[in-house]
Amino acid sequence: MPKLKTHRGAAKRFQVTGTGRIKRKRPGHSHLLTGKSRKRKRQQRLPDYMHEVETRKIKRLLPYL
Repeated sequence: MPKLKTHRGAAKRFQVTGTGRIKRKRPGHSHLLTGKSRKRKRQQRLPDYMHEVETRKIKRLLPYL
């Protein structure tokens, strides 16, 4: 069986936690922040976790993480 290649774009965007969940950054927190409320910007700082169905797809892209 040959080695599997890690999808480098996915590796930069997602992290696998100790329990096996996929952690990601919330979108919309890099520019045009003046038009967004303080509450919205504060909530975007928090990590977000992928849904179970999407987790299976992401784990296929990250075979060794």
